[in-house]
Amino acid sequence: MSAFLYVLRGATLALAWLLVLNAAATALVVAAARRAAAADAARSPAFWLGMRLLPATASIAFVALVFLPSYWQYEPRELVEAFDLTLTALAMASAALLVAAVTRGALAWRAASRRARAWRRVSRPLSLGGTAMPAFAVDVATPVMALAGLFRPRLLITRGVLDALTEEELRASVAHELGHWRALDNLKRLAMRAAPDLLWLTSAAGTIEARWASAAEHAADHRACGDSRARCALASALVKVARLTPLRTPIAEPISTLVDGGDIASRVQQLLDDTAPRARSPRRWPIAIACVAAAIACYGPLLKVVHVATEVLVHTLP
Repeated sequence: MSAFLYVLRGATLALAWLLVLNAAATALVVAAARRAAAADAARSPAFWLGMRLLPATASIAFVALVFLPSYWQYEPRELVEAFDLTLTALAMASAALLVAAVTRGALAWRAASRRARAWRRVSRPLSLGGTAMPAFAVDVATPVMALAGLFRPRLLITRGVLDALTEEELRASVAHELGHWRALDNLKRLAMRAAPDLLWLTSAAGTIEARWASAAEHAADHRACGDSRARCALASALVKVARLTPLRTPIAEPISTLVDGGDIASRVQQLLDDTAPRARSPRRWPIAIACVAAAIACYGPLLKVVHVATEVLVHTLP
């Protein structure tokens, strides 16, 4: 029985730590998102994705890599303290946060699968040059080009798009969707939807996800176009498809589409103006190596500090 209580108390403390750190990281991200949005500077998709997933990844990483080893090493197994009301309430709230995240992710996955199946039921195989990815011509008039699926992606192109685009525009549009596939954007969309955090309760989550979607579209445009002719073809395709659907409702499921993310005007302007290759980002691996080395050096003392902090917090809870 004492072993069971030891594990149960460890799980309770872990869930409490998860919620507290999640709340702190969420407050930090909300403040940072406001400043980043006010600055209105161009940011990479990785920046917005990292900001959106920071509360979940930071809190989970701390619990898994720091708190649990600290508890296992320093918490006595012979004497298990009582479970107070506040600690139990925090743990229950944290568990509810995890359940809500799993539910959101499962619902998003199911909605994407249902939408893809509905399109597939009225589609026929389509042969596209330049890619071996399965493609289907969807027999509906609504103009949509979409990349569906996480691990077995499929290109779904409706009759409206096939009728509107020239061969060159279609080739550039397909290259754009392949850019989403190479960047694993559908998986990133699902990760943001299923992130176990308090951020999803704030308006900052929607703002960050919209900024990420816009940056991801710009990045996919850039990957798709190797020369000025391809850029012009993609810009023309964007304008044509956007004009066919003036009142667009962005797809909420983890599905990447041609015109449902980001501002079309800014994308077209970038395609037409971006004649020079982008400068490469500076290498950051020396900084990463230094951070990892510092973390390894401080890991042992950190476990002790976290154990002491846990004891202090538990004994000061009301």
